[in-house]
Amino acid sequence: MIRKILATTLAAFAMSGAALAHEPGDIIVRGGLMYVSPDVDSSEVTVNGTPSAGSKVEIPHTASLFNLSGTWMAAPHLGIELAVGGPYAYDLKTKGVINSPTLHGNKLAEVTQQPITASVQLFFLPRDYRFQPYVGVGLNYTSFYDERFKRRQRREGWRRLEIDDSWGLALQAGFDFMITKNWLVNASAWRLDVDTEAKGRNRRTHERLEFDVDVDPWMYFVGVGYKF
Repeated sequence: MIRKILATTLAAFAMSGAALAHEPGDIIVRGGLMYVSPDVDSSEVTVNGTPSAGSKVEIPHTASLFNLSGTWMAAPHLGIELAVGGPYAYDLKTKGVINSPTLHGNKLAEVTQQPITASVQLFFLPRDYRFQPYVGVGLNYTSFYDERFKRRQRREGWRRLEIDDSWGLALQAGFDFMITKNWLVNASAWRLDVDTEAKGRNRRTHERLEFDVDVDPWMYFVGVGYKF
């Protein structure tokens, strides 16, 4: 069995580079795991218009999700990609003292986030190379949904939380490595500009909570692909 796998692999590597090239009209579908590391910066948390000095909002710095993308080779060396990241949920935590008698502890809320990115990709090397590095630039749309205060906060009357969706710049760099005529492996890194604003309201005390947060994640992808 092992000999057959090795023989198949060697035969694939022996194929001519021209047979493996990315050609105009090709569609490349990639899927795999994305590791997310937010680079978070936030405003001070404001309650009823008054900032809580020294307060910040924090997001966990690690997450992983499934990512699926498709690239259409519009021209030699030029691809157009649409990438959809799987949704992932995390807690919003606060740092510092919040000026509200009804907010307790540092676990403020939970939210689900999903990124969708459209990019133009530039491939550098001649098309007959198995190794195809590229860079990309595009537009990211990040949706926030299922946002809710943590149970401890809800017991105090904090019920309504709204987090705005985000539009921003997306940068990427990566490579395809052709294993056979159709199959490839891919690795890439992304930087997304994700800025949002959150507003919450306490139905019991009518307190208003506001803060801005820049999520700006680094995202690292490893996966496999198939070229049609």
